[in-house]
Amino acid sequence: MLVLGIETSCDETAAAVVRDDRAILADVVLSQLDEHRPYGGIVPEIAARSHLDHVDRLVVEALQRSGTTLAAVDAIAATGGPGLIGGIIVGVTTAKAIAAVAGKPFVAVNHLEGHALTARLTDGLEFPYLLLLVSGGHCQLLAVQGVGSYARLGATIDDAAGEAFDKVAKMLGLGYPGGPAVQRAAAVGDAGRFALPRPMKGRPGCDFSFSGLKNAVRLLLAQRLEAGHGTLAEADRVDIAAAFQLAVAESIADRTRAALRLFAQRHPGADRLVVAGGVAANAQLRATLAELAAAHGFQLVAPPLRLCTDNAAMIAWAGLERFRLGQQDGLDFAPRPRWPLDPTATRLRGAGVKA
Repeated sequence: MLVLGIETSCDETAAAVVRDDRAILADVVLSQLDEHRPYGGIVPEIAARSHLDHVDRLVVEALQRSGTTLAAVDAIAATGGPGLIGGIIVGVTTAKAIAAVAGKPFVAVNHLEGHALTARLTDGLEFPYLLLLVSGGHCQLLAVQGVGSYARLGATIDDAAGEAFDKVAKMLGLGYPGGPAVQRAAAVGDAGRFALPRPMKGRPGCDFSFSGLKNAVRLLLAQRLEAGHGTLAEADRVDIAAAFQLAVAESIADRTRAALRLFAQRHPGADRLVVAGGVAANAQLRATLAELAAAHGFQLVAPPLRLCTDNAAMIAWAGLERFRLGQQDGLDFAPRPRWPLDPTATRLRGAGVKA
């Protein structure tokens, strides 16, 4: 079985072809970083127009790289949400058009489910497993029980971790995107020089919070600027970056520790912790989570870095998983800016929350 996947939910335009033996035959991603960098963040209108300009070409390129043809593809999958609605409309409309013209089934994929099932594509994991999903728009802990079956154990009550990285990088003048910029600065900084809070640490439950940490960085930065008479010393910049990165890693680890205990109670014998999403590329976070998992008898599963950030291979795979269970969508499917994996969970609101 072959599935063509299309991803346009944020600032990457991507197309991929995946086979049911877990082979990624083609995975093409076009980044829009250069287009958004002057603004210090993603501009939805620019993102949507860029998707429109490039998606057709990338679909053709993915088919060519895969060595197959549209006639041989069994289904067309596209991200149907959540995300920036303009971009989602571009991807969904493209996929519907291809499906209609080629006479192929159409599958609308929840972007979060793409991340949730990536470990099954890369590592062949069996259900259930615990997922930590950390990205620019999402920060959640979920019990992945099956295709379409998710129980949310915790989520951010305000900002997502990736959003906090971007905002702190902007405050420190490190550039965009924030995650890699903070990591580079932190690599030469002293994480122990400045004390920053670990939001929610030790509290009941598994929810996250990052707005207070972000504000603590703002206040610390103001102090250091005052001490430097309006100039931030480079040592201050990298040390604040290192302190912030460590605080994020330890905060996430504390919340994940609570989720590991809860998950083990609900699913005895299950012992896999999966980390996915763009922030999962952070080396310090991965190392912290690996130690945490080992201490609780779990194994950390982290997909390759290129499959942690937004890509179409995960969308094609999630579409394939759904399609082989007999699921598909009509051409009247409406793109969704919000689409929770666990619709029974209490809806949370915040600057970075999209689920």
